[in-house]
Amino acid sequence: MESEEERLRQLVFGAEDELLEKLEGSDEEQAQESSSDSEEENESRLQLPAKRKAVWEDEDDEEEEQIDMTHRFRKDFKKSDAESTMSKQKLQQRLKEQFQRAMGGTPSWAEKSVKKSKKKGDDDDDDEDDEDDELLKKTGNYVGSSESLPKGIIKLKRCLNANSMNPSEDRLSTVQFHPSAQVVMTAGLDCTISLFQVDGKTNPKIQSIHLERFPVNKACFTANGEQVVATGMKNKLFYIYDMIEGKVIPVPRVRGLNEQRVKEFEVSPDGEFLLLTGSSGYLHLMTMKTREVVRSLKINGNVCAAAFTGDGSQIFTSSDEGEVYIWDVKSSKFVSRFVDEGCVRGTSLAVSRDGLYVACGSQSGVVNIYSQKTCLQESSPKPLKAVMNLLTPATSLRFNPNSEILAIASRAEDEANRLVHIPSFTVFSNFPLFRKKAIYRSHCLDFSPNSGFYSVANNKGHAVLFRLLHYKDF
Repeated sequence: MESEEERLRQLVFGAEDELLEKLEGSDEEQAQESSSDSEEENESRLQLPAKRKAVWEDEDDEEEEQIDMTHRFRKDFKKSDAESTMSKQKLQQRLKEQFQRAMGGTPSWAEKSVKKSKKKGDDDDDDEDDEDDELLKKTGNYVGSSESLPKGIIKLKRCLNANSMNPSEDRLSTVQFHPSAQVVMTAGLDCTISLFQVDGKTNPKIQSIHLERFPVNKACFTANGEQVVATGMKNKLFYIYDMIEGKVIPVPRVRGLNEQRVKEFEVSPDGEFLLLTGSSGYLHLMTMKTREVVRSLKINGNVCAAAFTGDGSQIFTSSDEGEVYIWDVKSSKFVSRFVDEGCVRGTSLAVSRDGLYVACGSQSGVVNIYSQKTCLQESSPKPLKAVMNLLTPATSLRFNPNSEILAIASRAEDEANRLVHIPSFTVFSNFPLFRKKAIYRSHCLDFSPNSGFYSVANNKGHAVLFRLLHYKDF
């Protein structure tokens, strides 16, 4: 009985002797541990702040939010089909890269911030180390694709029409990209010249100019991109629109020009001259400064097309009799002449900016591509290639800025538009898209300054726009 009471007392109150022994033992252990610690460690322990525990924690904060990249507004930011989702930080970087491409490089305000950071003591060695670290953090294929355009199939996509915000009510006669800004111009028989910003998605309208009772046959930017020259269909009156001052200047007559009407013209690369096409084989060189004719050139037959060379030193002229004439601009002297092989009636002509190629279109639809150098040296040059993919007259020809593509088209038939790969002289097999009509009848062609976009002005009043995916810049 007594043993049972003792057991209960120990359970309720505990054994006093054992409790005292435990307390004394723990004091001795703490004294030994404190004596073994150095004074420096004790000081450091005293200096450490007490770690405060968060009142509430959200598990989602640790997880990085993933953005759905399959949405139609985000598809353009994907670099591969595998990127169905993307982190916020990575998407922000993609947006930054697209902004810099649209601006033509890093903006000046961003460059200043970089300079400031360098002044604060960032060394070149540290930057290289950071780049190496970034390289080591990523996995994937680091072998870049070839810079030259591959033949066979061209990677492109159809974009919203360049003038979708203000389509023409009649046939478009002109589409042209601005030489330095991300802007495209359209003009046509509805007496309107319109400017649009090109982004491939919304293409917002910048401005429209209406010319009273003046259907525009052709409009063209000047070399510096500050003015637009527009000619009509019936007389020799033409307009100059000064975009800097916002003025439309009519030019009712040009001193030294004896022509009933002026429809076709070319702007010299240096911006000094307008080459006006007259009647009976005449070409007139007009200065932009004084707006007077300083020289006139004459060929056999009628002029069907003319073009300046890339440096502006020479003029190539195609006649309706199938001959091509070459003139020197400074001296106005005849340099050379050759017959376009197999051509009965010439219809169009284009010269590459780099001075390598000349393309001549004919009534039969054949487009002959020549070497510029050979045309200057030989009286009967042989074409490098005869492109026979058009069955109706080749009315429009256009080289892209780096001479990798020649666009050829005919206004006589729907979808008669082809892209020729110049290095191999082969036609891209996947253009145009034959599933349904998109281009209709081509009346004017143009490439953007860095070949990122290709546009076609058609008879429906639309500037059809394509994004050439091989080229990264506008």
